[in-house]
Amino acid sequence: MTDSVSAIRRRRTWSIKRRLTVLYFVSAFGILLISTAFLYWVLADRLVKEDGQFLAAKIGLLREILKEEPNNRDVLREEVKWETAPFRLAKYYARIVGPSGNIVIETDRMDEVAPVSIFPKPAGLSEIPARATKRKASNGHNLLLMTALAKVGGANGGVRVLQLALDISHEDELTFDYRKQLILVLLAGILLSAGIGVFIARKGLNPIEKITRTIQHISAHQLHRRLGQSDWPLELNDLAGAFDGMLDRLEDSFNRLSQYSADLAHELRTPINNLIGETEVALSRERMPGEYREVLESSLEEYSRLSHVIESLLFLARAESPETHVDKKKFDPRKEIKDVIEFYEAMAEERGVRLSYVEPPPPALAPVVNADPTLFRHALSNLVSNALRYTNGGGKVDIGVSRASDGNICVWVSDNGIGIEPEHVARIFDRFYRVDSSRSENKSGSGLGLAIVKSIMQLHHGSVSVDSTPGKGTKVTLVFPV
Repeated sequence: MTDSVSAIRRRRTWSIKRRLTVLYFVSAFGILLISTAFLYWVLADRLVKEDGQFLAAKIGLLREILKEEPNNRDVLREEVKWETAPFRLAKYYARIVGPSGNIVIETDRMDEVAPVSIFPKPAGLSEIPARATKRKASNGHNLLLMTALAKVGGANGGVRVLQLALDISHEDELTFDYRKQLILVLLAGILLSAGIGVFIARKGLNPIEKITRTIQHISAHQLHRRLGQSDWPLELNDLAGAFDGMLDRLEDSFNRLSQYSADLAHELRTPINNLIGETEVALSRERMPGEYREVLESSLEEYSRLSHVIESLLFLARAESPETHVDKKKFDPRKEIKDVIEFYEAMAEERGVRLSYVEPPPPALAPVVNADPTLFRHALSNLVSNALRYTNGGGKVDIGVSRASDGNICVWVSDNGIGIEPEHVARIFDRFYRVDSSRSENKSGSGLGLAIVKSIMQLHHGSVSVDSTPGKGTKVTLVFPV
């Protein structure tokens, strides 16, 4: 069921290539459509304006004739009847109507094409119509009509109505042919834009496909492979860099996990082999009760070591869980420090090491730590135990508290023991990590103490730092945010 739903979703989800193609096609189609429509509108509007200007010019000419030569019928007849005849592509009609509605003069057969009734209301004597009116003639042709009043000069004077019509059938044919050509251009442009869209989408997504092929070859055995950032487009550089960074972290985590698994197997194998060996020796022949007791006591030590390792691993697992809750409260860390010193005094005396708390120089304010007291003691105990373990007799281990310039509280543990080599400082907080032979020979530790300290500080959103000089000592500082 889940597989079928996933398959349906994949079918319904468009690829980026298809989306880019469709978006490019739609945008190109929109641009072409708007462009062709605009060009068609410009042509049609230009023709209408030119026709209107032509009719307006004729009205002006007829007004001039009626005003200047009202009695010259030949000039008027020539303009109305004969001047309209040469127009083959655009037939021009003119009519002069008298005050009582009588026809003074008109173009031949004009009444059949453009009767008086279809003309609009005339413009004033000093006005020219802004635009012509479009009407359909009785013969099916489209006409542009313009009407205006004209004053007649001379003694008799009077007013006449000028009615002019222009047959624009040839312009309709022109615009129709132009529209067909624009449609053909639009269809060709659509097909071309679709093809270009597919090409651009494929070309633009080639780097992503190359990244995909590179990623497909990366496995647990080839974590060293990287995408690099030199050959990718600018938009993919950040993606490639982020992916390479993720691979760096994965490779580091994978190596740490492999090392951790090997160290864990080693840590558990040693006590188990000891238990098996001692048990086999004890069972090889009959022994006295005291001898069996010695075997059990020795086994108990190994059991304790195993229990300590397991408890430490469980603590680290819980600390790394995002659901782990830290019960913080504010307290004076000096009391907890003195309790830890009191607990480890016996161990320090046995090793001949001086363990003490260093009072801060006056005037020092009473420090307040916002932390879980139990986890605070746990982290401090691990540091003190570690310092005592690697400090030779006659040495010293000091514990102190200070306030950083940013207000954070620093709790530090320093010793003058064997120190740590610089190349090992960055890894001493790894689980089961042993610095050198001198530390490895000390079998009392599990190699998890400092890892637990780091986890505790991460739970408190704090930090831990190490400053060590081989042969001179080590100082570990815990920083608790205010």
